[in-house]
Amino acid sequence: MKPILEIQNISKKFRIHHEHQPYLSMRDRISSLFQNKSKRDDEDFWALKNISFSVNPGESIGIIGKNGAGKSTLLKILSRITPPTGGKIISRGRIASLLEVGTGFHAELSGKENVFLNGSILGMKRKEIEKKFDEIVDFSGVEKFLDTPLKHYSSGMQLRLAFAVAAFLEPEILIIDEVLAVGDAEFQKKCIGKMDEISKNEGRTVLFVSHNMGAIRNLCSRAMYLKKGEFSFSGHPDETIEKYLDESVLPSEHKRNHIESKNGSFTLRLPYWVDEEGNPVTVYNYGSNYRLRFEFDFHRQVKMVNPGFAVLNRDGSRIFTSHLIDDQRCEIPKDVMGRVVIDTDLKIPELEPGRYQVIFGVADEHNYAHISANEETEVVLEIATTNKIKDGAKGLLWHTSEWHVQG
Repeated sequence: MKPILEIQNISKKFRIHHEHQPYLSMRDRISSLFQNKSKRDDEDFWALKNISFSVNPGESIGIIGKNGAGKSTLLKILSRITPPTGGKIISRGRIASLLEVGTGFHAELSGKENVFLNGSILGMKRKEIEKKFDEIVDFSGVEKFLDTPLKHYSSGMQLRLAFAVAAFLEPEILIIDEVLAVGDAEFQKKCIGKMDEISKNEGRTVLFVSHNMGAIRNLCSRAMYLKKGEFSFSGHPDETIEKYLDESVLPSEHKRNHIESKNGSFTLRLPYWVDEEGNPVTVYNYGSNYRLRFEFDFHRQVKMVNPGFAVLNRDGSRIFTSHLIDDQRCEIPKDVMGRVVIDTDLKIPELEPGRYQVIFGVADEHNYAHISANEETEVVLEIATTNKIKDGAKGLLWHTSEWHVQG
């Protein structure tokens, strides 16, 4: 059986222009209209370098990697939105893509007209589109707005309609970018279920780019890890995700030590673990009284501040969350100013030994999240093996049940 998609040595080069414009007086600006005095340096940037792989019919492929790794560029080339600089693509089926909200839609046309427009682009006849029309409308949930121009749709409504069109017009190859993150949690779950059905029950091919490791693990039969425009690893999703996560945690010397709030009200040092004496620690041992420490420097008065953190599993799923306001016995003085140190006791469930990601945030009286999780603000929790928990134990949590023997 021939692959439904063959990618042979695909490369993509972009030309980056750097202009060095000196300070110009009014006279210089007038004269520059007739003589260009600016200096320009050109630089080649290779977004993709010699990418080769093949996809069999019915496969569900996950593509992961950091921002800027070339994932979206690859999908745009496969979708024929942008041409490759070099290489060859062989496709043996119709391709439908969902890359960005609004891509392939016309803002002035109604939702109904856009459904037929997209079907025509896919090479479908009007009768074929009409046959699937009711299913598309039902899945998207935009029935009341079908005759409304698309420019009046919210981004979520556009996403719902775009996914429904791509999924139900039965392309042999469905390409999905991280665009699903725009939708609400319920619709994301619905989309993941539909993609799973398309791949496993209908035998169609799915290429899926996502930062949601749980979705990649559950949906895909194979995963590929892109790194700086090149393939770093390809294999079973568990293996690929493990390698990606191992390489994605930045060493502490490359992280920012301090983070400024977006409204300038405070500076926060990157939270860190301390023992009972206040000494920084990197590995958590069960039975130890460790704490997570937040050090604030408030530059102006803030009526309320609420730090919090969450511990995530390696696939990105949330294990537990804790916020200061959850503890009613603790209260930060109102109109706080200057240096404030906030500690939280780290009472961790008995997790399987290994490394976990900790994300954190801070909200004020307006419920405004100042910090967003990214690679530079990531805190790592390393849990050590104890006598009680053995290496290789099955499951996320260690648990002892009561056992009774009779006879």
